[in-house]
Amino acid sequence: MSQPLTSEGPRPVPVRSVRTRRIAFAYPPAALDRHYVRGDLVMSHVVSVLSAMFPEGEDFFVRSVRHYADRVTDSELKKQVAGFIGQEVTHGREHGALNERLQEMGYPTRRVDRMVKAGLKRNERLFPHKVQLAITAALEHYTAALAETLLTDPRAQELLGENEVRSMLLWHALEESEHKAVAFDVYQHVVGDEKLRIRTMRFMTVAFIFAVVGHSVLSLLGDRASYDLRRLGRSLAALRHSPFLTREVARRINDYNRVGFHPDDHDATELLERWREELFGEEGRLADHVK
Repeated sequence: MSQPLTSEGPRPVPVRSVRTRRIAFAYPPAALDRHYVRGDLVMSHVVSVLSAMFPEGEDFFVRSVRHYADRVTDSELKKQVAGFIGQEVTHGREHGALNERLQEMGYPTRRVDRMVKAGLKRNERLFPHKVQLAITAALEHYTAALAETLLTDPRAQELLGENEVRSMLLWHALEESEHKAVAFDVYQHVVGDEKLRIRTMRFMTVAFIFAVVGHSVLSLLGDRASYDLRRLGRSLAALRHSPFLTREVARRINDYNRVGFHPDDHDATELLERWREELFGEEGRLADHVK
C-alpha cells in the first residue's frame, strides 16, 4: 500500500520546460586526444566509464517511468513525462555514438555497456516496479547533482577543455537539470513511500560508487599509461581537488535522504535560463548542432 508524501498528498507539479531537442554530435578520429579530459589519466577513464553506463541506464529509466505513465493524472506531469522520455532516449543515442569513438581510442566502453545491461536486467527480475522507479529517482538525483556542478563550477568546465565531449556533456547536463524532478514526481504521485525512497537511495549510493570505481579500475588496468606510477600518482592526487568530489556535492546528494525532500529544493531556474541562452540562443554555441 503506497503512502502519500503528506496528509494532503504529493505537491502540485509546477510548470517546467522539459523539451526534446533533435541534436547530434560528431567525433572525427583526430578530434580527441587519448586522455581527452585535459590529459588527466584517471578522469579520462572515469568520464568514459560514466558515458558507457548511460545508454543502458537511460533505457532503464525510461522503462521504469513509462510503466507508470498511464497512472499519472496530473496534466502538467504527463507533459513532463513525455519530455523526459524524449530527452533520455536522445541522451542514450548520443552517448552510444561517443562510446563507439571511445572504444576505438582504447576505452572498454562496450564491455561496460554489456555489464550494465546485465545488471539492470537482473534488477528488473528481482525488484518490483515501484523499486525500479525508486532506483530511477535516486540515480536521477545523482546525475542532477553532478550536472548542476558542471553548470555552476568553472573548474568543472575547465576540466573538459574545448572539444566535442565538453559540448555534449554541457547539453546533457542542461537537460538532466531540466527533468531532474520528473521521475521523482511520478514516484511521489503513484507510490509515495518515503521510507522505500530513502532506503533505495542508500542502497544505490553503495551500488553506484562500487560500479563506477570498479569499472574505472578495470579500464585503467587496460591502459599502458597507468603503469607510469608517477603519472598515475599525480592523477589520483588531483582527485582530492576535483569539483565533483567536494563536501558541498556530497551534502547535495545526501539531502535526498531527508524526509520531505524534493529536487526543486535546489532551485536551478536562473541557471537553466542562462545555459539555455548560452547553448541554444540565437548565437548559442550549440545552435548549429540542432537538427
